[in-house]
Amino acid sequence: MKKLLLLLLLGSTAIAQAQRRSHLPADQWVDSVFKSLSKEEKITQLMNIRVSTIGPNRTALFLDKEVEEAVRKYNVGSLCLFQGGPIKQAQTINYYQSVAKTPLLITIDGENGVGMRFDSVMGLPRQMMLGAAHDPALAYQYGQVVAEQCKRIGIQVNYAPVVDINNNPANPVINDRSLGEDKYRVAEYGVQYMKGMQDNGVMACAKHFPGHGDVAVDSHHDLPVINKTRAELDSLELYPFRELIKAGVGSVMVAHLQVNSIDNGVNRPTSISSKAVTNLLKKELGFTGLTFTDALEMKGVAKFYPDGENSLQSLIAGNDMLCLPGNIPGSIEKVLKAIRKKKLNWKDIDARVKKVLYAKYQYGLANLQPIDINNITEDLNSKVPMMRRIIAEKAITLLRNDEYGIFPLTKGKRVAYVGFGLDKDNAFAAEVRKNYDAQVFYFDYNLDSSRVEPMLQLLKNRFDVVVLGLHNYNRFPANNFGVSNAAMNLMKGLQQQHKTITMAFGNPYLIKNFCDAKVLLACYEDDDITQSAGADLLYGKFSAKGQLPVTICDAFKFGDGIVAHKILKEAAPASLGFNQARMTAQIDSIVTDAIAKNAIPGAVVLVAKDGKVVFDRAYGHLTYDSTESMYPETIFDLASITKVMATTISVMKLVDEGKLDINKTLGDYLPWVKGSDKENLKLRDVLLHQAGLKSFIPFYRGTLTGTDGRPNWAYYSMKPDSLHQVRVANGLYLRNDYPDTMYNIIVKSQLEPGNRYIYSDNDFIFLGKIVEAISGMPLDQYVKKTFYDKLNLATTGFKPRDRFPLSYIAPTENEALFRRQLIQGDVHDPGAAMFGGVAGHAGLFSNAYDLAVLAQMLLNGGVIDGKNFFSKATLDEFTAYQSDISRRGLGFDKPEKDNATRKEAYPTLSASPLTFGHTGFTGTCIWMDPKYNLTYIFLSNRVNSTEPNKFGNLSVRPKVHEAIYQALLH
Repeated sequence: MKKLLLLLLLGSTAIAQAQRRSHLPADQWVDSVFKSLSKEEKITQLMNIRVSTIGPNRTALFLDKEVEEAVRKYNVGSLCLFQGGPIKQAQTINYYQSVAKTPLLITIDGENGVGMRFDSVMGLPRQMMLGAAHDPALAYQYGQVVAEQCKRIGIQVNYAPVVDINNNPANPVINDRSLGEDKYRVAEYGVQYMKGMQDNGVMACAKHFPGHGDVAVDSHHDLPVINKTRAELDSLELYPFRELIKAGVGSVMVAHLQVNSIDNGVNRPTSISSKAVTNLLKKELGFTGLTFTDALEMKGVAKFYPDGENSLQSLIAGNDMLCLPGNIPGSIEKVLKAIRKKKLNWKDIDARVKKVLYAKYQYGLANLQPIDINNITEDLNSKVPMMRRIIAEKAITLLRNDEYGIFPLTKGKRVAYVGFGLDKDNAFAAEVRKNYDAQVFYFDYNLDSSRVEPMLQLLKNRFDVVVLGLHNYNRFPANNFGVSNAAMNLMKGLQQQHKTITMAFGNPYLIKNFCDAKVLLACYEDDDITQSAGADLLYGKFSAKGQLPVTICDAFKFGDGIVAHKILKEAAPASLGFNQARMTAQIDSIVTDAIAKNAIPGAVVLVAKDGKVVFDRAYGHLTYDSTESMYPETIFDLASITKVMATTISVMKLVDEGKLDINKTLGDYLPWVKGSDKENLKLRDVLLHQAGLKSFIPFYRGTLTGTDGRPNWAYYSMKPDSLHQVRVANGLYLRNDYPDTMYNIIVKSQLEPGNRYIYSDNDFIFLGKIVEAISGMPLDQYVKKTFYDKLNLATTGFKPRDRFPLSYIAPTENEALFRRQLIQGDVHDPGAAMFGGVAGHAGLFSNAYDLAVLAQMLLNGGVIDGKNFFSKATLDEFTAYQSDISRRGLGFDKPEKDNATRKEAYPTLSASPLTFGHTGFTGTCIWMDPKYNLTYIFLSNRVNSTEPNKFGNLSVRPKVHEAIYQALLH
């Protein structure tokens, strides 16, 4: 290592330095690097070399000599990280990047994070547990965390996700690495995992093409054979790869598999088959990204093609990158010889080299910065515990709960815990000791059958409940996962003898041994966090949400799991008095007509009555130029619905608690308005929009240049830094002090004369600040804690980009005047955006269902799901007519008082006078009618239309609203 450090100090060649600090466009940079390569170096640019391996006592052994030669002598294009600690890995990357003639593409086989390879870093849960969480958004966040880890330590490509469909429980190599056995879930979660990485600057790699899930042989040791027809492959194994390719995955790894329906050549693995790589993957499936071979050192290929022949055959097959080829000089020699014999040609080699160089440019290697080693281990671990906890809470699956009254397990019972595979306490044992004063017993898998009967007698008649936990068993199915027959016999004896709760902390396929257990949970992993979550679930701190990603036995199939209840159940419209055919036909007609006329790209309509959802349908697409369908779960910018479903309900809560008096003034709660003409404005008038405040202030105009109207960089930065942390949009961060300037602008703005109704955003900006002043919390945190979390409203909240992949959020406007980009996940309202996405008048996002839960709570008089949020008296006051000069309630909008005689009724003719709600500029509305216990929600992104005014001119929302009443009343 001293030699390496000395060479680092001496520096490297001028050309290498130039390649790392280039501001050239991609084409020029690629051309300049390409021209610097010799013929041999073009070949080695396509090689990916192992940096370390497992040494004595399973410690990391860094292959310094071999890698030094590969980088310096042969100018290989890529390194693959395996075992070792983060600091050593970072130092190694820094060194080799500094001495390499051409920047190195750094890769890792880290499907569950860098902790899968590095010591001192905790791994994320394996993909099967992620599949059990039944939450695609979580897969995106998982990918995001992995990407952040990779970027922190200088990795550009992660060989993930695994999109093999594990439809063979005996699979010795994929198994719990798979997202499950259902092709749709594997594809959906795989796409989200991929996007989570690639959206955050790390190339994903779909593996193992064409599908490694249905094998009984490990390709590390021999060549697996898959005897499936092409039609069978098309219908199952190839499906996730197609979906990831359509979604833009950057690379694909080709497996060592003998698939005779693709290529029936003798001992012809798919990795070296042109029929698999060129014909199927590239031509038929249309993949244009990088193809990596699986490791060429694996016996599945090396057994038949040794000494560089595997490299040659891989290139002939059409691969771009040779993963762990082993024999570099032998590979070069064979490739050059093949070119001379016209088995390969330089045109194809050159194209692949340039493809690799473009990938290097795309992922930052043209402007490479050394890895900062300070706190690197801490940084790599920083988000793992939370992610593990979230996944554990969502994935743990309650499969059966047939023993009355013991799950969740309340205190007051005599509890024993038998930890199979243990010889000392783990986190779960510690928790059950603490929560239940439980007695803990261990049964290691090395104990023989002579210990079974004494243990049964020891526990007999002493406990009300015995919790059985299976720990430390093997990941793969050989020898029944390493669980002894004695342990199985003891478990079955205890299940017959006691009331038991059985929890499997590991691969769920083990459960096939005890599918008849009366209370049974699959916990998927065996780390401290999962054990702690399992104990909390046992204790009833949260409800099970997971669903099986695989079939275990006849009793438990894919998708099984007893999940937490949804507050609003679904019901057939006819059961609640609707003419179902009429309502469906009319709503379908109105919305599809609006889409056809370019008034909206899509929409979601939800109708609930008597606390049950009777209609929840999505139409169209997220945008006009996309094929991404709108779904009922799509999250929308609610725009001014924020005024009622965030700010007004917060004001109501504080009024109900006696902390806020709406008959007082702004000056009573906001010291910074004192001395201004805003000081004595009554809160009641502010809530009614009759305090005289201007309707709208275009704050953004003061932050644009006077020449071309673009953002003035005196106020903005393209990246967040210590002075610019207010996110306004992609690549646009406002100065931290500017929101105070905006409040000052409102304070100094001129009041409108007279007692008039002026619908104003500024009214609710003030009200949002009052909520914050009284509660001592930012508005978004207050409503989250007070309302949304208590109702498990996952999608309702501010700043959705922090919580969801963008593909789940409907884009709003392709804004031309201020942010000059497609607004997706950032609040559409420019003022709210400049407040950082959180303001009293705009910024709330939600899907339709979660919004309906809030609506039903209001219709119920402030109570839902056993939780009381306000008194009915407070709710009745705020939702009633409160003004002589407008239709408004306190905060809430209401029908016009003369609707029966108006030419255009608002919000629709049949809405009763008790109705309250709000509309939103982005094409949203929510109306609640207590007379019929009816909720109507319309969510769209009408501002995404090229003709946004057409939406209003067509009266889409009122027509749908009236169609609902007509279906109910006639």
